[in-house]
Amino acid sequence: MTQVAFLDHADDFRDDGARATEPTINANEAATSARRKKLFAALGGAVLLAGAGYWLLADGDLVATDNAYVAADSAQVTPLVSGAVVKVFVVNTQNVKRGDILIQLDDTDARLALARAEADYARARRQFGQAVATSSSLAGQVSAGAASIGQAEAQVQIATAALAKARIDLDRRAGIADGGAVSGEELTVVRNAYAAAQGNLAQAKAGLAQAVASRNSASGSLAANNAMIAGVSVNNHPDVLAAKAKLDQARIDLERTVIRAPVDGVVTNKQVQVGQRVSAGSVAMTIVPIGAVYVDANFKEGQLERVRVGQPVELVSDLYGSDVVFHGRVEGFSGGTGSAFALIPAQNATGNWIKVVQRLPVRVSLDPKELKRHPLRVGLSMEAEIDVASRRKDVR
Repeated sequence: MTQVAFLDHADDFRDDGARATEPTINANEAATSARRKKLFAALGGAVLLAGAGYWLLADGDLVATDNAYVAADSAQVTPLVSGAVVKVFVVNTQNVKRGDILIQLDDTDARLALARAEADYARARRQFGQAVATSSSLAGQVSAGAASIGQAEAQVQIATAALAKARIDLDRRAGIADGGAVSGEELTVVRNAYAAAQGNLAQAKAGLAQAVASRNSASGSLAANNAMIAGVSVNNHPDVLAAKAKLDQARIDLERTVIRAPVDGVVTNKQVQVGQRVSAGSVAMTIVPIGAVYVDANFKEGQLERVRVGQPVELVSDLYGSDVVFHGRVEGFSGGTGSAFALIPAQNATGNWIKVVQRLPVRVSLDPKELKRHPLRVGLSMEAEIDVASRRKDVR
C-alpha cells in the first residue's frame, strides 16, 4: 500500500513538473514570434521606403504607355496614265528600291501620240519659217504696189492731158462748125475722141485706186504677218512652244507606262494583275518604307504635362520582346485626340455625359541603325517610356 501510494504520488510529481515547464516554452515562442513580426515590419517598411524613393528619383521622371503602334508614311503607287497591264514585276512582301520597275503598261497608244506630237512640232517650226518667208514676199508686194501706184498716177496724168487736148479740139471745131468750116464728119470724130479721152481718164483713175488698194492690202498683210513673228525666233514662237509642250507631254506619257517604285520599302496590298486595265489615279499597290517607320504613342492627357519635343524615349516591341530596346526621340504632338477626329465625334453636350480620359498621339522617331538591325512593320504593338527629366523646348 505504501509503495503504491508512492508511485501514485510520483506520477503526480511528474505531471506537475511537465505542467511547470509548459509556460516557459510558450513564452519563448511568443517572444520569437514578436521579434520576427518586428523584423518583417521593418523589412516591409524599408521596401516601401525604397520603392517610394525610387519612384521619386526615377519613376517620377518617366511616363510610359503600352498604347503605342508602329506607323509609316506609306507611298501609294498610282498609275498616272491609263492602260492595260502587260507585266507585273513584284509580289507582296518583296523589298524594292526607289526607281525599281513595278508595272509595265501597254505603250501602243502612247507611242502613236508621241509620233503625232513630233509631226505637229515639226509642222509648227515649218510654219514659222513659212511666215518669215511670207513677210519677205509681202514686203516685195508692198514695194511693187508703190511702183504700181506711181505708174497709175502717170497714166492718170496722161489721160488728163489727153482729155484736155480733146476738149480743146472739140471746142475749136464746135465753134466753127456752124459756118461750114468743119464738116459734120470731122466734128463727130472730134467728139468721139473727147469721149474716149474721158473714158481713158476714168480708167486711169480706177487703175490708180486699184494700185493703192493692192498696196494697202499688202501692207496690212505684212503688218499682220510681222506681228506673228516680231521679236521671236523659231525656238520661242508661241505656236512652236505649244507644239513642243505637247511633244514633251507625249514623251512623259510614254515614260509613265513604266511604273517605278517611289521609295525604298516593302510591297504591300498589291491590287493589280496582268491583263487588267488600270485608270489614272487608281491604287495599284502600297510601298511601306520600313526603314523610316516611327511610333505613335497614345499617352493619357494627365501624363503629358512634362513631355517636350526632343526628349529621349525607350521602346520595346512585342515582336522582339524586352531583350531588344529601341531608342528614339519625341518628334511632336498630334493636333487633337483620336476621338476629336472620329467619324462620329462624341457629343459631350448631351445630358448623359460621362468624362473619359483622353489620349493624345505623340510621334516618336526611331534610330535608323536599330531599325536596320531589327526591322519593324506597320501596326506592331510597342511599349514606350519617355524620360521627362530631359530639358527640351516646349513646342506643342
